Amino acid sequence: MILTSLEVTTALAERRPVVALESTVLAHGLPRPRNLELGLAMEQAVRDGGAVPATVGVIAGVPQVGLSGAEIDRMANSDGVLKLSTRDLAIPIARQSDGATTVASTMWLACRAGVQVFATGGIGGVHRGEDHDISADLTELGRTQMLVVCAGAKSILDLPATREALETAGVLVVGYGTDEFPAFYARRSGLPVDARVDTAEEAAAIWRAHCNLGVPGAMLLCVPPPEEHALSSEDVDSAIAAALESARTEGVRGKEVTPYLLRAVAGHTGGRSLETNVALLLNNARVATEVAVALAAVR
Repeated sequence: MILTSLEVTTALAERRPVVALESTVLAHGLPRPRNLELGLAMEQAVRDGGAVPATVGVIAGVPQVGLSGAEIDRMANSDGVLKLSTRDLAIPIARQSDGATTVASTMWLACRAGVQVFATGGIGGVHRGEDHDISADLTELGRTQMLVVCAGAKSILDLPATREALETAGVLVVGYGTDEFPAFYARRSGLPVDARVDTAEEAAAIWRAHCNLGVPGAMLLCVPPPEEHALSSEDVDSAIAAALESARTEGVRGKEVTPYLLRAVAGHTGGRSLETNVALLLNNARVATEVAVALAAVR
């Protein structure tokens, strides 16, 4: 039922490095035309680093690991593309429609195709406030073996609660060049990681040991946003507070909360948070590629 592109299938068969990429950032995460520009740029960053990109999504009811350029364009420029967590995958399959995969569903599909490394922006987690809205990303991270390269959890979340939830789920959290859990737009959160690595080879060694032990669940490799693009914690907190108030006033709930808040934060920061988002996504793609190459080198 899962269609893997010929390029990705060949690379996996030859044990060459492959990096999975999500499609929600194309359909819901960034404004047009930046979404398409970024999606293609992330694929190119993976190629430039010596790996094969595998953008994941559902096209006309078919879950695919490795979208073509035309399919990436379709995902970025079509209206009404569903946002899919793992539980939602059956809906577009049954209805033969398109769907963009989140962190959770990208992991699930990529793992079944045999891909081990996945680059994203920030994971979902525990939302702020009293609604107890918890992202399904946390569930999938606790049960699916995948090395997920990210900039921590999105700053709009309750980061201490999210970090605690990751520990409860048994997710190994490793800092890449940092002792702190990054805060997506900001480089520091004040929250610790479980271990620090400073090279792709160190990260690959820990992941290899994790898999050899048969430990379930993911390893988060947390990369701070590039320093020249990172925002200060004060600017981020101010923008998020204003965005949360707007969301409450407008009654935004469920799957719409995260994209709404990201757009609102971009508005409150004069577009600076959007540039940070783009920069960290590209940087994470590069780091993920380095780790995938390091993994492939020792097989």
